[in-house]
Amino acid sequence: MLNSDLLHDQLSALAQNHGLSRWDMGASCSTDLSVQVDRGKAHQLKGAQRSAVTVRVWNSDGRVGITSCSDLSADGLAQALSGAAEASAFGDLQDPPDLSPRSTESLEPLKREPQATRPIQEMVQTLISAEQRLLDCHPSIGTVPYNGLSQRRGERVYLNSLGARRHEERSSASLYLYARAEEAGRKPRSAGAVRLGHGTDELDVQGCIDEAAELTISHLDYAPIDTGTYTCVFSPEAFLDLMGAFSNLFNARSVLDGLSLSKRESLGESVAVPFFSLWDDARHPANLGASAFDGEGTPTARLPLIEGGVLRQFLHSEGTARQFGVASTGHAGMGAKVSVSPDWFEIGATPGAGCGDASLNRFQADGVVWIDSLSALHAGVKASQGAFSLPFDGWLVKGGERRSIEAATVAGDIRQVLKSLLAFEGEAQVTPDGLCPHVWVEGLAITGEA
Repeated sequence: MLNSDLLHDQLSALAQNHGLSRWDMGASCSTDLSVQVDRGKAHQLKGAQRSAVTVRVWNSDGRVGITSCSDLSADGLAQALSGAAEASAFGDLQDPPDLSPRSTESLEPLKREPQATRPIQEMVQTLISAEQRLLDCHPSIGTVPYNGLSQRRGERVYLNSLGARRHEERSSASLYLYARAEEAGRKPRSAGAVRLGHGTDELDVQGCIDEAAELTISHLDYAPIDTGTYTCVFSPEAFLDLMGAFSNLFNARSVLDGLSLSKRESLGESVAVPFFSLWDDARHPANLGASAFDGEGTPTARLPLIEGGVLRQFLHSEGTARQFGVASTGHAGMGAKVSVSPDWFEIGATPGAGCGDASLNRFQADGVVWIDSLSALHAGVKASQGAFSLPFDGWLVKGGERRSIEAATVAGDIRQVLKSLLAFEGEAQVTPDGLCPHVWVEGLAITGEA
């Protein structure tokens, strides 16, 4: 177990010996177990104990040096601090980071007790059973080529020369099942499902099986789609993936680097329809990766990014907040050039603004494309331009009946998408990346397979 007080005392003494008055450290350690199976037999079993340490120091010139290691012993920390001190001679003076003034603020801990890990043989038997039950769901499902059950228990600390002593523990577990089905004279079709929990006992194994089977079977009867412009309804997962791909909209680091769709003066501008709101909430109870503090020790909190269609705030590190003249928001990573990234999106209706066209129903639609999942986001998104062209899995809904689309891409501009939202449908659903309802969008270009 990481002892934040002991580590802080050790680093303070080492820094004093090196004549260093400003320093900080982030460290984490974890125990990971994962299993995969193939046709009723254990295919791959993995176990690992991991640790990572990052130390930064500031020399008398204000230059920053940084080093990383995996040794948490006194000797390891001494070498890391010495290495960072030597590296500081080459630090950049143009835009150096500093210690977050919010790193010593009182911290409201997350009330989540880490769950005990299960023996790896129990994990294997659980996954073998799940694989067999999925195979039994339909005669066309021949294999479950991608599957896995994993669990992790870990802890992290953040310490600095201002007196910050942050510490937290957490645990997580995940199950994924990805089935492959094939019928005579037809192309193989695949689909899958994922379930997450704080421990393996929280995983909805049967729900994962049922969803993977239902999605796979729904894609067996596929047909091509004509190229054209369609009204689309995005699943929560697909829309959150799209918003995540364009998170530079709210990223202050991207704004300063000229890589964002927003500018300094963009705050207060209308960027979406009035009923659209988006929050970033690292502490949400459904966020399994929730953390009480970021890489600089700044407390996390629920942050409104878009309210009533209006851009309200950017995500900040200590450095970007200093340049904007605001407080850091708890979204920093740790490094010589500090990164800024979102935590967990919550998308929903603006209070008092309704949810758009309440008559829209994806189960009664006609001529509507239902997009279930997006692919190739790393290649099909031009984040700094706002454009995207992405392959997707989904269905064409006609007369309330849905039929799988053989192969197609959806293309558009995220700024136009946010201005063309028609409605939120149904209750918001929890996904690994956030909370979101089904989202209707008007006028997207769909290109079918030639």
